[in-house]
Amino acid sequence: MRYKLTFVVGLALGYVIGTRAGRERYEQMKKSAKHFAQNPAVRNATESAAQTGRQAAGKAFHVVGDKLPHSVADRVHALRERRQGSNGKVYEDDDWGTSNT
Repeated sequence: MRYKLTFVVGLALGYVIGTRAGRERYEQMKKSAKHFAQNPAVRNATESAAQTGRQAAGKAFHVVGDKLPHSVADRVHALRERRQGSNGKVYEDDDWGTSNT
């Protein structure tokens, strides 16, 4: 309950400060964030972190994979194979979390 209250108070405070700052300040912060995100050092660090995360997830799956029910493991394998085509290209559109039911 304490954390929910802290979150709501922070959200309200952010809203009030944001409305007082106005649209111009919002556009300035947006421009600064975009400039920061396009910095080559930030992009390299982001990609490095993403690659490390993918490797860690792959290792974790291999450790836990034998303990998963076969239906879950088969689904993960099928999605990974479908996401990565025969040419080795990784496709970004996958259906994680979707259902055909």
